[in-house]
Amino acid sequence: MSMILNSLQKCSSFLSRQASWVVIAAACIALAFPGLFAWVQQNGRSSVILGLIMLTMGCTLSGQDFKILLSRPVDILIGSIAQFTIMPLIAWSLSHIFGLSPYLTAGIVLVGCCPGGVSSNIMSFLCKGDVAYSVGMTTVSTILSPVVTPALVYLLVGTSIDVDAIGMFRNILVVTLIPVTVGCLFNVFLGKKSYFQDIQKTLPGVSVICLALIVGGVIFQVHDQLFTNGFSLIMTTLAVVFLHNGLGYLLGYTVGTVFKFPTAKKRTISIEVGMQNAGMATVLANNFFATPAAIATNPMAALSVIPCAISCAYHSISGTIIANIFAKSDNRKK
Repeated sequence: MSMILNSLQKCSSFLSRQASWVVIAAACIALAFPGLFAWVQQNGRSSVILGLIMLTMGCTLSGQDFKILLSRPVDILIGSIAQFTIMPLIAWSLSHIFGLSPYLTAGIVLVGCCPGGVSSNIMSFLCKGDVAYSVGMTTVSTILSPVVTPALVYLLVGTSIDVDAIGMFRNILVVTLIPVTVGCLFNVFLGKKSYFQDIQKTLPGVSVICLALIVGGVIFQVHDQLFTNGFSLIMTTLAVVFLHNGLGYLLGYTVGTVFKFPTAKKRTISIEVGMQNAGMATVLANNFFATPAAIATNPMAALSVIPCAISCAYHSISGTIIANIFAKSDNRKK
């Protein structure tokens, strides 16, 4: 049994280090063989998979993390305000500058309005950022997301397409906040047990596999639309995702500079602002904008998930790159 568990832990470590490439591989496989991921989109399985990702996140939280939140409320407040203003406004602005369709706009705005990404904590660790601050920002933005995310999406795109803000609130509550809470309770009551600590070491790999499945399921759903709308659609969406993410890193770091944060904390707020929970955005887009009923009425509704799916892969890649840049900066100084 211990050999199996040890193998799973090594596999989990490998998957977490190669997360972006695993997600990209899933997207490529889905493009070539879309039927392999058809099951992900059936019977609400994508929501269950997202719930599992959030459960693994909750299993990493402890009472100490919440003590940290209480000990630095001003820093967390600054980070949360930056998170939920910079990224939504950049997304809305870029969608108008590039003249995106209402459903593509909804997709990129949804990414901007989601909380920080789970992998941002790993990136903060890799670049010698303030990991405790990173965990605090991710936790608070996730707790706030059931209310803030639907409200912002409704405010920014509610005039161009129908936005079920109440339904979105309920969905985020069920697939995000409740699993995180359950995972946190597991950690509080079982965190000192050796068997639970062994299980925790396998959870990063579970998160990566689940994220890859979500992306693969989305590619299956939009496969026909991708080939119908052609190369220009992909390049335009890539450009918007690239700028959205890059400006998030830049402006996040700028906020840290304005408030005279130390270098480690500036790096963390940069990564936390720039990296979004695009997996959540993908599931929400699928559940509220790219529903079968919406696609039957307007086939272009399927496009709303494309910016979310691309962001899933790209944020992992860019986060790794920016963490390496920060780390190499330290090496040059030494």
